[in-house]
Order: sequence, then C-alpha cells, then structure tokens
Amino acid sequence: MTYSTQPTASHFINGAYVEDTSGTPIDVIYPATGDKIATVHAATPAIIEQAIESARAAQAEWAALTGTERGRILRRAADMMRARNHDLSVLETFDTGKPYSETSVADATSGADALEYYGGMAATLTGEHIQLGEDWVYTRREPLGVCVGIGAWNYPTQIACWKGAPALACGNTMIFKPSESTPLCALKVAEILHEAGLPAGVYNVVQGLGEVGSSLVTDARVDKVSLTGSVPTGRKVYAAAAAGMKHVTMELGGKSPLIVFEDADIENAVSGAILGNFYSSGQVCSNGTRVFVHASIKEAFLDRLSTRLRAAVIGDPMEPETSFGPMVSERQMQIVLDYIAKGQAEGARLVTGGARLDRPGFFVSPTVFADVTDDMVIAREEIFGPVMAVLDFETEADVMARANATEFGLAAGVFTRDLARAHRVAAGFEAGTCFINSYNDAPVEAPFGGVKASGVGRENARAAIEHYSQLKSVYVRMGDLEAPF
Repeated sequence: MTYSTQPTASHFINGAYVEDTSGTPIDVIYPATGDKIATVHAATPAIIEQAIESARAAQAEWAALTGTERGRILRRAADMMRARNHDLSVLETFDTGKPYSETSVADATSGADALEYYGGMAATLTGEHIQLGEDWVYTRREPLGVCVGIGAWNYPTQIACWKGAPALACGNTMIFKPSESTPLCALKVAEILHEAGLPAGVYNVVQGLGEVGSSLVTDARVDKVSLTGSVPTGRKVYAAAAAGMKHVTMELGGKSPLIVFEDADIENAVSGAILGNFYSSGQVCSNGTRVFVHASIKEAFLDRLSTRLRAAVIGDPMEPETSFGPMVSERQMQIVLDYIAKGQAEGARLVTGGARLDRPGFFVSPTVFADVTDDMVIAREEIFGPVMAVLDFETEADVMARANATEFGLAAGVFTRDLARAHRVAAGFEAGTCFINSYNDAPVEAPFGGVKASGVGRENARAAIEHYSQLKSVYVRMGDLEAPF
C-alpha cells in the first residue's frame, strides 16, 4: 500500500497534532481486505481536559471576530478541501470501505459545500429591531460556547463538516469525536481548517469509544452536544445532555418508507430504491428500506430491480469502475447477515443476494426480500446494510397508515406521476426529510433531520444556525420609568 494511512498523531488539539500512547489502542481496519491500516489511541482524561480547555480558551476571541472574518476562513477551507478532493476521497475509502467512485463525489465535496455555505452565511447572522412605541427591543444572536460533535462511521468527513461549519460560523468552538471505526478523516478536516487560518483551539478532534464521548457530553464546560448515531445511543446521550441542561441536536436512525404508486415511472422508482438501499452499501441513516410497491406493478418492479442490481460492480473500492463496496466492519457485516437469516426464517421471499461474498473483506451482496409483511423484524428494525424489504399495497390510505406505523421518522419518499397525490403524501408522512420522485438527496441548502425517535433539531440550511446560537433580547426604554412606590 503506497498511500500512508497512519495519521501524524491520534488527536488534533489547539492547532496541532497531539499523541498520548497511554490511551487504549484503536486499530483501523480497511473493510475491503480486513487489514489493519493504522492505529490511534483513545483520549485519556488528560487529552480530554486539554481539548476542553483549548476550546474554552479560544472561544471568546473567535466569537469576537466579525462574521465576515470567520466566514472567510471557512470559505478558504472549502476551497482547500476541493483542491485536495482526490487525497481526501482516497482516505475516506480506506476509512469506510466505500468505493472511490462514491467518495470522490459525495464526501469531501459535501463537507466543502457545508464550509462554503456557512462561510457565506456567517456575515448575515444578525438580530432584529422591534419598535414598541418610543421604546424598542433589539436582539443579539450569540454563540452557545463549546460544542461537542459525535460522529457516525458512514460519512466521517461530511459529518465533521456538517457539525463544524455552522458551529464555527456562529462563533462557537468545537470538539469533534469521530466514530472509533473511522477515525482518520476528521483529523484532515481539522488540519485543513487550521491551515486555512482557523485560530488554535477552535476545532479540535479527539478519538475514543463511548466513555470518551460520555466524558465530553457530561462535562459542565460543554454547552452543546450534536450526535449522529443510532436511536439507543441517542437516547443515552440526550438524557446525559439534558441533565446538564445542554443544547442538543440528535440525528438518529430510521426505517424509512418509500412508496411506489402504480403510475410511477418504473425506471426512476428503481433508481430511487437503489439509492435508498444500496448506496454506501446500505449504510445511510435516511435509507428507504421499506419499499411499498403497488401490487399491480410489484413483479415488474422486482424484475427491473433484479436486472439493474446485476450491473453492480462489486470489488476493490479503489478501482474507478467499482460501484458497490464492503460493510464498514466485520461486526456490522455480521449484524446484517443475522437480519438476512431472520428475514428468511420469517418467510420473506429472497429475490436476490442474501449472502456474504467469498472474498477478503466484509462484503455482503445487495439483498432484496419480497412478500414482506409489516410485522417482520426486517420491516421493523433498522438494519443499516444492503437489505431491501419490498411490501405490497393496494390503496393510498392503507399504505400511508402502514408507512407511518413506526417509531422512526427520519425520511420518506414517494414515486408517482400524480402531482396532487405526491404533495398530499409528502404532507402526510410523519418524517422530517421527504422526497418526491427522488431519494436521499442531501444538499446543504435544505434542512435535514427527523421526527419521533429519529431525532431532534436540524442539520444544514439556515435551520442549523438556530441550533448553534441563542438569542438575547435587550429592552431599551427611551423615557422615564415609573414604579408603584
């Protein structure tokens, strides 16, 4: 392997790489081969203290800059990320196993989009003037302070920027803890931000497992916690943050419905189902893994889907033509294989796939189950792998009730040529992020997040500014003040 994947050090704190080898070693495994490609060390209490104090010390000075000055640094970092897209994409592929054909267009590029978007927005973060007769009130939009970001392993570069960019634009400082499965990419984000002119201590990265995250979340000096992760993890982190009355954003999992009506363009609907189930080998929180297909077109849909899946190029993620890669880890692969076994045991019809591939690495073939019923485990629980459940339906009222009969509410999609029905269904979905004749688009300009158990708060768009800042109201009396005595 000619590309060096061992980072300079495990952590990036106060503008520099920092190492403490007394922390628990964390091996970084390349999912396509199972080989160890790097080792980092979990943050010790001393490292965590260093990160928190650095973030605290840097925050006031960073917030005192004008929004224009802060934005200029973010935009410069965005340009640098785009210029280095190839190297960042290669590292993302080593970190996650996702094909280079995907990482080169969807990961560092998305991170750069976020830095550019919030860099441009930073100067516009103003308050308002409220006239009350001759008196008046003005509001100030102020940063929260020190923010902690806890990342997931499926989009390490993107998530580091999705959380960092709005936080920094508002004048906060950040400590970001990547997933222990994918610790490499966030270090490069921190390095680029610092090289772009970010003052030391404003964006820090520390490695570790759950106990490191817990130490950060429960520290009284931390003002905000933003997590991307599973619902069980979200419940624990949300509760811990609430105990300290901290601001939170929870971007959690889902079991999202994708409805294909009888008048849908079959080719587009199949494309949507592929993007909503097999992109990133199915490891996307918003995936539409419950595909409700009208009974009259179900077999035509399955036939076309099976044909399209045979065109998937499964192989070395570094090869440009590869379009489907491995699971992120052996553990995640085993979770997915267990769900496939449950689907077969419960009587779902296996249309295609359903097995681990006979090759090195953690590959599971794209899997489609048909004749799935709502009570099956594969239709109720988030699998986070390349497993699609196809369910039949007859009427709009029936499918809407079934689509919403879940604790989750992250995303939902509908394919139909009937414009009125499309908007009616989108309005009826109990989900925070919906799609009409498309699936899994995530532009930084649009809010992203869920309802019900899928989370609180929103990432991206101007909505994220509300979650990384707070309003102060100032009442100004222009005349004399009366009092009862």
